[in-house]
Amino acid sequence: QVQLAESGGGSVQAGGSLRLSCKATGYTHDRYCMGWFRQVPGKDREGVAGIYTDGKTNYADSVKGRFTISLDNAKNTVYLQMTSLEPEDAAMYYCAATRDVCYYPALGKRGYDIWGQGTQVSVSS
Repeated sequence: QVQLAESGGGSVQAGGSLRLSCKATGYTHDRYCMGWFRQVPGKDREGVAGIYTDGKTNYADSVKGRFTISLDNAKNTVYLQMTSLEPEDAAMYYCAATRDVCYYPALGKRGYDIWGQGTQVSVSS
């Protein structure tokens, strides 16, 4: 059974940086996708960035050039490096993963069936 454990998050001022980490355990294959989503109260969960185990990445337009997703295959850990943070980036961030084989890291939440518990990111102006 695949499980995700997130870490990172916190509070920063606008323009600052944070790094989120998410370790996956229980995989029996190496062709999965992982992603980061975020959600604010009253809004739908939106995809921020995704990555496939071969390194293929996908980003939401709102974070391109500011956020970087990476995957350490040896550690089964995905990272989200967030720079130039804006107040609009404040949200609960969730790590997600596909249980089955995946070849393209889409940003739709329906493409992922395993979720982390979430970690809060706050950005003050």
